[in-house]
Amino acid sequence: MRAPWLMAVLAALLTTVVTGVALVLVHAPPVEVVKTAGVAGGAVVALYALWLNDRRRKTEEARHSLESEKVADERFARSVELLGNEADQVRVGAMHALAWLAKSTPRYRQTVLDVLCAYLRRPFDHPAYQDQADDPNRSPSADDVSQETRLEHQVRLTAQRLIKDTLSWGDLDEDVHYDLDLTGASLEYFSLDGRRVNWLTARRARFYGITRFRKIHVLKPALFSGAQFLGRLELSGGSFEGGISFQEVEFAQEVELSDASVGNFFHPSDQPPARQIGELKVEPKTEFRRPAAGWQLTGSTEAAGLGLRDHVEQNARGGADGVRSDGNGLGNGKVPAKADEARAVGLDGEGLRDQRDTEPEPDEVQQ
Repeated sequence: MRAPWLMAVLAALLTTVVTGVALVLVHAPPVEVVKTAGVAGGAVVALYALWLNDRRRKTEEARHSLESEKVADERFARSVELLGNEADQVRVGAMHALAWLAKSTPRYRQTVLDVLCAYLRRPFDHPAYQDQADDPNRSPSADDVSQETRLEHQVRLTAQRLIKDTLSWGDLDEDVHYDLDLTGASLEYFSLDGRRVNWLTARRARFYGITRFRKIHVLKPALFSGAQFLGRLELSGGSFEGGISFQEVEFAQEVELSDASVGNFFHPSDQPPARQIGELKVEPKTEFRRPAAGWQLTGSTEAAGLGLRDHVEQNARGGADGVRSDGNGLGNGKVPAKADEARAVGLDGEGLRDQRDTEPEPDEVQQ
């Protein structure tokens, strides 16, 4: 540290001498020569001191940032470890710690969501699901369960709520979309109202009670292949910009479609909901993966694609009853027609992959 300060002092002396000589050459008064030369030399020392302090500050901030990242990494690892604890209150505490970490350290947000989703993918059953799947809280078996089941049930409800709280929502400045993989999960009164989601994967998931996706915005495909909506499904105001796959989905109760919209592609189920409230708006250039008979749709003729343009009229109710065959597949060629797209097959025949795989199936959406 002495060498830099010595260089600063020498630079200050040199600046003082040069300034003094220059003032003498222009015949400045002796008092002005001394004063101005001294100020110039002092300024050099002051500037060096400011630079040195700024360098120390940046070094300290970098060290603090590294320490904070290390603490965050340790907190994350410890919280994940505690999710396997036998005590329910410990698991709940670990989930809250993860949620806090997701908000305080944005780089962890997607990872925390992945962990919470993975917890919900663990097998779980409740007697109320068999007694009254559309509204488990009203089932006589809702409280007649073992202590272990009751406690695990509360932990899972906490995980559902924290997923919703962690996602971006509303008109906030943070317009970030995150992935959710809930493949095979058992979800109860699940709500993503107003949230922003990137990929939404819920293949073979079971939704008990009312499921609320009102005013949700899904940027990429929402894949529900083989899922069961055993209670009411609310999609009102939702925007599924990346498309929806309802391939082989079971709708046990009514579905609310008012002001909901779908873009990119729409893969309807073979059995549409028996009761539909409102209409699903089909955006322009949306491709249909199969006929949408029985679905209450609205949208322009362009929205249905070349194969279905005669079946969906502007501001009209009703669905599509058939697909006209052409050499370009469905619509503009983005979704090639395949001989087995409209055939009735089981889920095994669709090749639905492992629950951790968030990529779309061939019959769900063309990449």
